[in-house]
Amino acid sequence: MLDAVLTVLQVTALILLLVVPLLACVAYLTLAERKVLAAAHRRRGPNVVGPFGLLQPLADGLKMLAKETVIPTRANRVVFVLAPVVMFTLSLAAWAVIPVSERVVLADINVGVLYLFAISSMAVYGIIMAGWASNSKYPFLGALRSAAQMVSYEVSIGFVIVTVVLCAGSLNLTEIVRAQEKIWYVVPLLPMAVVFFISSLAETNRAPFDLPEDEAALVAGYATEYSSMLFLMFFMGEYASMILMSAMGTILFLGGWLPLPGTAALALPGFVWFALKTAFLLFLFLWVRATLPRYRYDQLMRIGWKVFLPLSLAWVVLTAGALVAFDALPGGK
Repeated sequence: MLDAVLTVLQVTALILLLVVPLLACVAYLTLAERKVLAAAHRRRGPNVVGPFGLLQPLADGLKMLAKETVIPTRANRVVFVLAPVVMFTLSLAAWAVIPVSERVVLADINVGVLYLFAISSMAVYGIIMAGWASNSKYPFLGALRSAAQMVSYEVSIGFVIVTVVLCAGSLNLTEIVRAQEKIWYVVPLLPMAVVFFISSLAETNRAPFDLPEDEAALVAGYATEYSSMLFLMFFMGEYASMILMSAMGTILFLGGWLPLPGTAALALPGFVWFALKTAFLLFLFLWVRATLPRYRYDQLMRIGWKVFLPLSLAWVVLTAGALVAFDALPGGK
């Protein structure tokens, strides 16, 4: 009995060690985004609340907590409240299999890639629930857009990950990182890395693919009727998904916690390299938002189905053929 209690306490401590820093990263990613956008626009950005504006995320969080939670009269109250909870919970649950360093991972399972597939495919349910339960046309249209967009680009992301799995010979994320000790996969699989990054923008509903939240046509899309803490959970779920996709890009293409070639003398901990690479990809998310205009919806879907899908499928065939031709399949003769 005592051993079981100790095990539960250890698992709880590990979960807190993962979730608390992640929530802090989500909070300060909002500040980083506003700073990057301000620099792109040649203005100051948040700089009043605390030194250099560092307390601005805390002020924003307290403001949202102090507001009243308004639920529309004709909304389905249970589904309406449950939708942001589902989205936020799934964005955190996916981190269970992400190896931050060689020995820092909550669940080092052999099918980590399949686990991430399952979590990402379920994320669309939260948005669909929000759009339907609000009983309003703008959230409903935003939810339909988001569902079609996420499903379309999940196909391309799936084929991209298949190419990485073929090269690594494992579905375990830790093994995928270790397979990049000699060369990061961003070098031989550069087109797939680009497809993965652009598909991540669409998967997380980020600019220039933020059609589900098109303020000129849909007010705030599926989050139009949400306020206070419920809106904050949607907001945090979106930013947690951004960090998750950047972490996946780091693991699949940038060598995870492995140091840059020729920089082993720096002796930085593995999680520091992982954090630096993830921060670089997050900066690209923010940079794209600051520089590119929003696409039309037909352009968004055309890129997904007529460009990325054939390209990623062809690259899977090319990669498999190259591995067989050079007798380089893991475990092969």
